[in-house]
Amino acid sequence: MPTHEVKPLLAQLPNTLTVARLAVIPSFVVLAVRADEGQSLAAALVFGIAALTDQIDGWLARRWRVESDFGKLADPLADRLMIDAAVIILWLEGRLPWFALVIILARDGMLIVGSKFALSSSYEFSVSLLGKTATWILYAALFGMMLTAAGTDWPLALFYAGLALAVAAGAGYVMAVRKAIG
Repeated sequence: MPTHEVKPLLAQLPNTLTVARLAVIPSFVVLAVRADEGQSLAAALVFGIAALTDQIDGWLARRWRVESDFGKLADPLADRLMIDAAVIILWLEGRLPWFALVIILARDGMLIVGSKFALSSSYEFSVSLLGKTATWILYAALFGMMLTAAGTDWPLALFYAGLALAVAAGAGYVMAVRKAIG
């Protein structure tokens, strides 16, 4: 941890990266929709850069001790929306099965709606290692799908691993919130 104060403008960088990730979602969607059967280097690069900002913003916030309530809510929301957009588009392109779409959207919808209840309780928002691992595996799998041709197996296998971890992490969050709200 740094021993000096972080300048106020620099202290806003983690939240700025989160807002930037939210802001590039429409550009990503346009690039991905224009892709050839879900394969697009441009869409994959935007998606990959967004994934990197997820890692960087959290690391900076913790390192500089500038974590905020906004960041604790907006950061996972940005991840959910970026991943959900990719899953929807890849499902429309026939690259993901319908049940994967349903599971991801149901889990993320539950987490977004559930955050309303968590806010009214003593639940302290924090991302679990399982949740972060699931997010990173999903980012990697979806990135791989956008770079490879339809029918390439490894990104789908990686996606299923991330999906299983995401469901487990979602269940863990639900149990923690239920315990906090009594």
